[in-house]
Amino acid sequence: MLGGGQVSLLWKDIPLDIFGRVQEILDVHPQATVFFRADDIAIPSAKQNRLLELFASHNTPLCAAVVPAWINLCRWEDICHRIQGKHHLFAWHQHGWIHRNHQSVGKKQEFGHGASYEQKRRAVVHGRNKLRAILGEHFLPVFTPPWNRLDLTTLHILKEHGFLAISRYRDDKLSSLPGLPDLFVNVDLHTRKEGSAKAEWHGLLAELDQALASGVAGLMLHHQCMNEAAFAFLEGLLPRLQAHPTIRLCHYVDLLAEAP
Repeated sequence: MLGGGQVSLLWKDIPLDIFGRVQEILDVHPQATVFFRADDIAIPSAKQNRLLELFASHNTPLCAAVVPAWINLCRWEDICHRIQGKHHLFAWHQHGWIHRNHQSVGKKQEFGHGASYEQKRRAVVHGRNKLRAILGEHFLPVFTPPWNRLDLTTLHILKEHGFLAISRYRDDKLSSLPGLPDLFVNVDLHTRKEGSAKAEWHGLLAELDQALASGVAGLMLHHQCMNEAAFAFLEGLLPRLQAHPTIRLCHYVDLLAEAP
């Protein structure tokens, strides 16, 4: 996701009873695990700052996908300031290299057949090394591909270079490799295709219900696509998740500890 981001119809017409409906779904699946993944982290902005500060202030874990080409020491220091030093709440991991599409046709990919093996290997390794140099011990070797897509070649490159897991959207048809688990997200709070606010809310709530029923709900965030209403929803959702007696909030470190 690049640029300003398109705001979903969800955030232009929020049902008055939305938190009651969300609470009902949570109560139907009381033993579920929930995590949030925020993509395109690196460049300070009012929306990025607000998102990071929101999770830090609510002491809620966040899997933060950092674009290596966009990060530098000054920007990292600003991020550290925003989160009040609460690094234990954040799984800082790799989001491609430069978030650039290499496909001439078809869906966007940075790590598809539109790039050569050497392009993909260098992008993975350079990105990992840069994040290690800037983030230090806070870098977690998990890979979220831009646009949630990558090819089999890239999977092998990631495994060969010590990555612990990948994270995509649940409907990707390419299976991961043994020893490289997929910590997939399965609820998209911003990219909807239903066509009306009412239909989009119905689709989102159905998606949340299905995800919680699976045992693990991964909620995907793009701060560029958030408006005041989207932030207000998140402000209301986080404390409700925190207050639920049996819903567990976590990030990738916890999920990796439990992976086969």
